[in-house]
Amino acid sequence: MPRRLAAIACALLLAAVTTQAAEPIKLGEIEPLTGKEAAFGQSSRRGVQMAIDEINARGGVLGRPLIVVAEDNQSKPGDSATIAKKLVGRDKVVAILSGGTSTTCLEAAPICQAARVPFVATTATAPEVTAKRDYIFRTCFIDPFQGDVLAKFACHTLKIKRVAVLTSVSAPYSVGLSKVFRDRFAKLGGEIAADQKYSEGDKDFRAQLTAIKAAKPDAIAATGFYTEAALICKQARELGLTIPIFGGDGWEAPELIEIGGKAVEGTYYASHYSSESSAPEVRDFVKKYRDRFKGETPDSMAPLAYDATLILAAAITRAGSTEGPKLRDALAATKDYSGVTGRTTIDAERNASKSAVMLTVKNGKVAFVETIAP
Repeated sequence: MPRRLAAIACALLLAAVTTQAAEPIKLGEIEPLTGKEAAFGQSSRRGVQMAIDEINARGGVLGRPLIVVAEDNQSKPGDSATIAKKLVGRDKVVAILSGGTSTTCLEAAPICQAARVPFVATTATAPEVTAKRDYIFRTCFIDPFQGDVLAKFACHTLKIKRVAVLTSVSAPYSVGLSKVFRDRFAKLGGEIAADQKYSEGDKDFRAQLTAIKAAKPDAIAATGFYTEAALICKQARELGLTIPIFGGDGWEAPELIEIGGKAVEGTYYASHYSSESSAPEVRDFVKKYRDRFKGETPDSMAPLAYDATLILAAAITRAGSTEGPKLRDALAATKDYSGVTGRTTIDAERNASKSAVMLTVKNGKVAFVETIAP
């Protein structure tokens, strides 16, 4: 081969190798970007975006940039399953991140498991999400721990003896959290004064609250999500119920205060981090978030998604591959990852072991109360 042609052939080969080496690693993301749980999804999406931009600015993973195919499940039942099929079948993603509720993650998990595509839930706390599925992980705490946190908070911090429980029976998250809370509260010497139910989307809770008022509890545990929680607080105060009201991380969204107004003053809920923390990781993240998103203070959904994305990228690096089995093994080996939401270790059930915080609404803003460790 003439020298000039050989040089051209080498140049073409080098270009092909370089192009192949720079081929993006494609991740999937399922979020409720619109609809009833949009506050969860929008916050999580921002966290993923921040992490991806930082990773790519450092040169990507395995010498390749990360890209995310983000899809909106519209907060609708059934949509997450359809999206998961598209992401693994047509888009050929190597892993999927998902915020939102346990209900939507439970739809997508079996599809990812069957396709051997690792799935990382960033905010789903129901134990069933990861149960018996070795490709399914989560980077947040689970409801058995959260229920224990609420029981300890009620007994030791609020020092109350009788609690009324208000459960959203159409949400596995709420059902599971209420069950654990009842059990743990009873073991600590507490009494369930009343047990009332409602469904997601309900707007009138006066009948349940009237029954609760008649039972004369010391506090109300409302274990559903922020929209209903805000309305429950408003209607409780209108009925003259001035007792403490508290809930789980499903309360966490700006809409809690926007909808509830003065009625949510002095209420409490569990969360995954506090933006008031003095930890360097938290201070740095909050500053970057505020700079990027017009001064907004991030709730826990954004840092949970941010940490999950970085944990996934670190697992790809350790695996040295995007192959499903290798990536699964690397995710399972995650230990003491120091992130915005604390130290994350993935246990044998593919759940995250980490602390929780209790927050309160004070003067129209969220304030830190205490940290409760596992």
